[in-house]
Amino acid sequence: MSTVPASPLLKIHRIDKSYGGTQVLKSCSLEVAPKETIVIVGPSGSGKSTLLRCVNLLESVDAGNILFEGRDLTRELKRVHQVRQQIGMVFQNFELFSHLSAIENIMLAPMSVAGVSRLDAHDLALALLNKVHLRERADHYPDQLSGGQQQRVAIARALAMKPKVMLYDEPTSALDPEMVNEVTEVMAELSAEGMTSLVVTHEMGFARRAADRIVFMEAGEVILTESSEQFFSGTTHERARRFLDQILH
Repeated sequence: MSTVPASPLLKIHRIDKSYGGTQVLKSCSLEVAPKETIVIVGPSGSGKSTLLRCVNLLESVDAGNILFEGRDLTRELKRVHQVRQQIGMVFQNFELFSHLSAIENIMLAPMSVAGVSRLDAHDLALALLNKVHLRERADHYPDQLSGGQQQRVAIARALAMKPKVMLYDEPTSALDPEMVNEVTEVMAELSAEGMTSLVVTHEMGFARRAADRIVFMEAGEVILTESSEQFFSGTTHERARRFLDQILH
């Protein structure tokens, strides 16, 4: 994968974001090609999650542009629901509806947002539960599922709207260590199938296995963009190398 994709699906161009007097994103730029998986790493407070939230229009930008299929999302705020149908997002906490079963959580958006019939939504949800290896848990409620299982249901729920890009905001950070692999395996399978993905994570095993490129952020800036192979085999960027040494040891 080249450092700069020839025809990006998603283009983040020099975006700024501040909360009060604190600037959390500083002229951030990034291009994502179709079917590419990019993992964003960096120390806490570097702006990684805020960057994803801006792409999903959960936060507005102060300056710059976010282009998706050539359309400027920063000018599309009135179409936020349509945009989110095409850009799925999975959060740190699963945010499933506790009164709905796993399959009902997945069926909800296709029925209420996309107007899919209950029968078709049920069939779609079953297929997605199968994809995340949870078909046998279809009728279980969130409190009957482990954290890893809940997060896999959350991934299936995001996939139910058939997005063109998936955003993952530290999807394993709330999980016990033994549950991390079951979630990252599903994410890696989706990437291998060609799902365009932008992932904030500290799981370097997943990053090494699934990422085409690694983006390193610090203090609100994109400091480095390298191929996964180059990053892990010996990045020459001193700050990124120190971060990697701390994470791996």
